Amino acid sequence: MNVVCVGGGYVGSVTGVSFAALGNKTTVIDINKEKVDLINCGKSPIYEPGLEFLIQQTIGKSLYATTEYHCIAEADVIFIGVETPTAPDGSADLKCVKNAAMSIGENINKNKFTVIINKSTIPTGTGEVVSSIVAEVSGLIPEKDFSVVSNPEFLREGSAIWDVFFPDRIVVGANNQIAKEIMRKLYKPVVTRENYHKLSEQYSNLNWEAPEKIPVFFETDVKTAELIKYASNGFLAVKISYINEMAKLCEKLGTNVLDVAKGMGLDSRIGSRFLEVSSGWQGSCFPKDTSELYLLSEKYESELSIVKAAIDANFAMHRYVVEKIIRFLGCLNGKIIGILGLTFKPNTDDARKTQAEFIIPHLLSLGANIQAFDPQGMEMFKKFNPDLDIKYCDKAEDVAQRADCILLLTHWQEFKNLNWHEMVNSLRFPYILDTRNFLNKQYLEEIGFYYQGLGT
Repeated sequence: MNVVCVGGGYVGSVTGVSFAALGNKTTVIDINKEKVDLINCGKSPIYEPGLEFLIQQTIGKSLYATTEYHCIAEADVIFIGVETPTAPDGSADLKCVKNAAMSIGENINKNKFTVIINKSTIPTGTGEVVSSIVAEVSGLIPEKDFSVVSNPEFLREGSAIWDVFFPDRIVVGANNQIAKEIMRKLYKPVVTRENYHKLSEQYSNLNWEAPEKIPVFFETDVKTAELIKYASNGFLAVKISYINEMAKLCEKLGTNVLDVAKGMGLDSRIGSRFLEVSSGWQGSCFPKDTSELYLLSEKYESELSIVKAAIDANFAMHRYVVEKIIRFLGCLNGKIIGILGLTFKPNTDDARKTQAEFIIPHLLSLGANIQAFDPQGMEMFKKFNPDLDIKYCDKAEDVAQRADCILLLTHWQEFKNLNWHEMVNSLRFPYILDTRNFLNKQYLEEIGFYYQGLGT
């Protein structure tokens, strides 16, 4: 099929490159020439394991990138994978989606039926907005000449390529039978895995260890599909906030949250995923999606109070981390805090709206000095937080230089293998707060650290 992806960011680039790898002629459109030039040179515009390898293997063969919308006329399907940031009032800012819809309307082929796929996370009813814009600009009739469907992304940054090829489910919201048939055809290779043995040979650098369970291809109407992504992320946020609050209770009771979480997760009704304690959930999705979901519920006078409670509990968890440091060190004025991890999770360079973005300003306001390191996220963190007075370190071990505390926020695998002997000798005071319960407590205590986790 001829596929066009509007947007070359986290969603658009991964979606476009993956469908090119599946054998579709795919063009990624982005108004940012720098991103387009990177893709055309065989480089990834973002850090995502496996993405640059796939770009190098497909560019100029099945993958193309451009700043122009002329290729829209050749498309069978058009993905909209642009950013939907949070507006000042907490709602979704649909400016990029609307601009994409206008450009699609200006260039859509009036002599063939085209499916426009909303891949971005968007509020319920956005499909109707996109459809009306395309119709107004092009003069075409919705559901007769084109159809807008919802196909929300469920990609996890750090394993996004694998998630495209081996999803749990593929949700398609469509109100048109022809559109449904085109979507089934588009996703048939993913559902059947019919050519995956060839793909595993062609792209042998990637992980092709397939789960036994094949993905569920779930069809519903457009508005319901739009809500599924919000509902999913809202539920996961509640689950994380619950185990984080349980960690605080465990500290009061002298019990171990790791064992509590394991015991809970053995119940098949609950499951073990997303029962990992942290300094709170953040990133480019959960804060935005929970805020927008809650505002939507308020708008329609059906308040999701449990989502609001999860949001409040999450910010309380950020504060709790700082309070825990204060309880151990006392006054933070003049103290040096070494931060390990600025991204919201490992294996990504995404440093938008991370835990560090909330915790570091709080520490600075109390007079602490901050020195930080992240393997991939420092440039983006600087970009989004230019006013924060932070010393960015060249290597992870440097955060320990004359520091009074090491605060681990992101559980990058490489942090387990640091030269902790060197670091404990570099510290002014050998205290470490591991907010992910990730490091080897026994080993660190043996070499002289005062180690604290969360809930243990």
